[in-house]
Order: sequence, then C-alpha cells, then structure tokens
Amino acid sequence: MPQPPDTTRPEPVTEAIFRRDDWYAEELVDRHFVRCEFHGVDLTEAVTRGATFTECTFGGVRFNASRHVDSAFVRCGFRRCNLFDAEFVGCKLVGSTFDECDLRPLRVEGGDWSFVALPKADLRGVVLTDVRLREADLTGVDLTGATVTRVDLSAAHLAGSRLTRADLRGSDLTGLDPTTVSRAGALIDATQALVIAQALGFEIR
Repeated sequence: MPQPPDTTRPEPVTEAIFRRDDWYAEELVDRHFVRCEFHGVDLTEAVTRGATFTECTFGGVRFNASRHVDSAFVRCGFRRCNLFDAEFVGCKLVGSTFDECDLRPLRVEGGDWSFVALPKADLRGVVLTDVRLREADLTGVDLTGATVTRVDLSAAHLAGSRLTRADLRGSDLTGLDPTTVSRAGALIDATQALVIAQALGFEIR
C-alpha cells in the first residue's frame, strides 16, 4: 500500500545562489541544499541539526560561533570562510576542501571527515576527538598544541605537519612517518610508541 508523502521535511533546495544573506542565529533543521552557492552569507551563531549540504560552495561565509549537530557537508568547498569558535558534533564532511579559511579555535567531536583537504591549515590549539580523518590531506598543517585524541588518521597525509606539543593519545598513527613531521613534546601512549618505533625500523623484544 503506497505511503502518503512526508510533508514534514522541507523540500531540497537545488542550485540556488545566496549572496550576503543574513542568517545570524538561524536554526536550519533537516534542511537539504544541493549544489548551492553561498557568498558572504552571515551564519554567525547559527545552528544546523540534521541538515545536509551536498556539493555546495561557501565563499567568505561567516560561521563564527556556529554549532552543527548530525549535519553533513559532503564534497563541499570552503574558501576564505571564518569558522572562529565553530563546533561540529557527529557531522559528515567527507571529501570537502578548505582553502584560506580561519579555522581556530575549532571543536570537532565525532563524525566522518575522511578525504577532507586541509593542506597547510592553521589548526593550532583545535580540539579533534573521536573523528574519522582517513586519507585526509593534512600536508603541512600546524597542529601545535592541538588535542587530537582517538582520531582515525589511517592513511592520512601528514608530511611536513607540525605536531609540536599536540595530544595524540588514542589516535591511529599507523600511517605516520615520524621523520617527516615536527613532533617535539607531542603526547602519545605506549601502544602508539610501539607503532612509531616499528615504523622507524626498531625491533621490539
């Protein structure tokens, strides 16, 4: 028996262009945007819950103090956006790219950020916990003093990155070449120390 249409969920917005819209403190719940463009939009203190952005472009968007819960930004491009004090909880950002964005302070808890491109990003002092960052491009990132705990960094590209004084405990470092990163004062646990020792060619007995 056919089911009646669900009228409670807003229809997807497709290929729309938003310029300098004021969405300050807006709540975007279960909204779906596909291949949309956002230019100079103010999303300061905005909240998204269950929202989905697919193949969208964000240029000069202000995400300051915004909160995102169980939302998705899949294969999106962020350029010169400000994410000062933004928070992502249980969000999916697979395949998204960040270019010349202000990303600190930033808090990410849970979710899937696999294949994300963050080359040379300034991530000093950010907090990343329980996040999947598999095969992410973190080439040359600065994670000085950052909290990167229980993060899946398998096959992530970390060459040239700065991990100085970063808390890396519980994270998957199997793909890390310690000779290609700055690591003074980085904090790891005993299991990670064994993995790194083996990567350097030491034989553990």
